[in-house]
Amino acid sequence: MSKLRSGYTTGACAAAATKTATLMLLGGSSPQQVNIPFPDGERHSFLVHTCVLEGETAWASVIKDAGDDPDVTNGAEIIAVVKKVSKFRKGEVGEGDEAVVIRAGSGVGTITKPGLPIPVGEPAVNPVPRQMIRDAMAEAINETVASSIDLLSLVVTISVRDGEALAEKTLNRRLGIIGGLSILGTTGIVRPVSAKAWTDTIDASMKVARAAGLDEVVLSTGRTSEAAAQKLLQLPEEAQVMMGDYFEYALQAAGRHGFGKIHLAGMWAKILKGALCIPQTHVRNGALEMEQAADLLGELGLEQDRVALMKQANTAREILQRLQGQGRDELVRTVCRKARQYAEECSGLPVSVYLVTSEDGVIEQV
Repeated sequence: MSKLRSGYTTGACAAAATKTATLMLLGGSSPQQVNIPFPDGERHSFLVHTCVLEGETAWASVIKDAGDDPDVTNGAEIIAVVKKVSKFRKGEVGEGDEAVVIRAGSGVGTITKPGLPIPVGEPAVNPVPRQMIRDAMAEAINETVASSIDLLSLVVTISVRDGEALAEKTLNRRLGIIGGLSILGTTGIVRPVSAKAWTDTIDASMKVARAAGLDEVVLSTGRTSEAAAQKLLQLPEEAQVMMGDYFEYALQAAGRHGFGKIHLAGMWAKILKGALCIPQTHVRNGALEMEQAADLLGELGLEQDRVALMKQANTAREILQRLQGQGRDELVRTVCRKARQYAEECSGLPVSVYLVTSEDGVIEQV
């Protein structure tokens, strides 16, 4: 089987388009290709689809290449419009005291419900893409004669051609993201979702760990969880196995490969799915229903009037925030214990569960 090809996130494409438009606006150049920094310190190049200068405004676009990932945004045109402004009116922009002002244009949604990483009323451009856009624009400024320009005199508006129609094929409306797509990504890279590729990698990683003489394995659902678990546990690198969404498969594989102990690290939505005994946790295999999650909390001791309120939550993240706000940390730990019980039944091994948030790392350990 040939290796699947990785691609780029909408956030990376938006950053590339932003750098191109800024270079055009400040330096007059019209590059056919643009190179930008990624969060991991690597650099990647993008082909420029369109680049136009119109007075004090420049716009550029990049066509998203999602690689071999089945992504509804593959082939979408991501557009950045960069404009010079002399001054901002009070309340005109949402990030007036930031280095770069980011707005949502046509085809990019706006957050209308709590529970997401971006506040209500803001453009649906997630934190990592926002930083990538800022970094790309700063590079463009440094690469032109305008290196001393005040960044607050520039505004970037991100758009996606036909984004509103594409968004109808996603869960955005249900999540309260209205008017278009989300600009997403935590690494800038879209990694192909292939069951065979994932399970082969899980098995190969476990073989390496056993060959290194390790008796303990760390199963993580993503890079944030992996980094948090590694920081806490300080186990050898070979102990780290990225299981992605293949929850049950990885747990059973750990048993087959003869490990003596599993450390399971994940964020709240994944841990909740584990507590609900869901074997494959990717959203395309079934979105986490808030009603399911709330009913589980009721079974674990949450009062029924609060269960009803939890069913109205927009996301799993919002459920966690509500529980924390109510001082229900013990209930959060009980959910983690429920996930641990499922993991131990699947693997036949003792399991420790680590609940991770992107802001605070490991917040619970059971």
